[in-house]
Amino acid sequence: MLTLLLLVILAALIFEFINGFHDTANSIATVVATKVLTPTQAVILAAATNLVGAFSGTAVAKTISSGLVDTSLVNITSEVLICALAGAIIWNLITWALGLPSSSSHALIGGLCGAAVAAGHNNFDVLIWSKTAAVWTENKGLLWKVVIPMVSSPIAGFTLGVIIMGALMAIVSGMNSVGGVLARMARPKWINVVFGKAQLLSAGYMGFAHGTNDAQKTMGIIALAIFAANSAGTLDQLPAWAEFLRPDGGEKDIDAWVVFACAIVMALGTAVGGWRIIKTLGHKMVKLHPINGFAAETSSATILLTAAHFGMPVSTTHSISTAIMGVGFAKNPHALKLTIIERIVWAWVLTIPAAGGLSWGMVSLLSLLH
Repeated sequence: MLTLLLLVILAALIFEFINGFHDTANSIATVVATKVLTPTQAVILAAATNLVGAFSGTAVAKTISSGLVDTSLVNITSEVLICALAGAIIWNLITWALGLPSSSSHALIGGLCGAAVAAGHNNFDVLIWSKTAAVWTENKGLLWKVVIPMVSSPIAGFTLGVIIMGALMAIVSGMNSVGGVLARMARPKWINVVFGKAQLLSAGYMGFAHGTNDAQKTMGIIALAIFAANSAGTLDQLPAWAEFLRPDGGEKDIDAWVVFACAIVMALGTAVGGWRIIKTLGHKMVKLHPINGFAAETSSATILLTAAHFGMPVSTTHSISTAIMGVGFAKNPHALKLTIIERIVWAWVLTIPAAGGLSWGMVSLLSLLH
């Protein structure tokens, strides 16, 4: 039914709005914490760069829409997708209320997988675990697109944060040892000025990278809903006002209105509620200066862009959090606040099963009611 399809799209956009104040805050936390930009300026920068990033590709969206669930084995109806989104939304709201930067990406993946398993009568074969094509970038399945990136991206974020911060510290130390003009340029005042300007670039880079990855995940859910509705004949006789729902290029393309809507809604979400996560990332884990923010943002954005190239829905939360940890470790291993890090890690571990369990329960309840 058209009404149910519209409800899926509405629920998806609500998820994207929540993703905005939950995950997009991660992309601007460091630039606000270092006082290079005010929250308002950071939100504007994030909105603009997210929008550009969202239009730069759809590899991640295609992974969500066709690379995780075998739609030939399970009927992904609008009701199933609503339950998937509801599970992800509930978990995101719980972690947001607690100020924990858990992964919206993994909440969405967990919700989709949990709902699909319940819809498939608890048959785990409906999930695409691993499917390798001739070209590595075309690999599909939870192993290639979720499990491996979930483990590797935090390690890569931490390592790259240590490397970049270590290199910058070595450069500054070298300038001090040379003396003269270079030593004066290496004073904290000038370092803050220089990297305050440089962080504008790294924050924009981070926003762009976030758009290439996170904005696309909800696009994939909307595309999956539209493809399913199209296959079921729901779109055969659309009223004139709903013609925009008809896919332009079949199951291989994500329509431009989907891209634009998700990017705009996510930016609005950032403006509304990002400060809880900004506080945790920007202030509680380790004290940040502009040079630290530059290193963390550059590290995280590089991880996100690499993952987006391979169509991997990597968590922005994981990459920026571990990059900040790496930067803090390079500065002083004792500066990290391990109690905060422990809470974040627990939120990571619980996200997929928690969101999956919530959506599984809702689909199972609907089945009983039917």
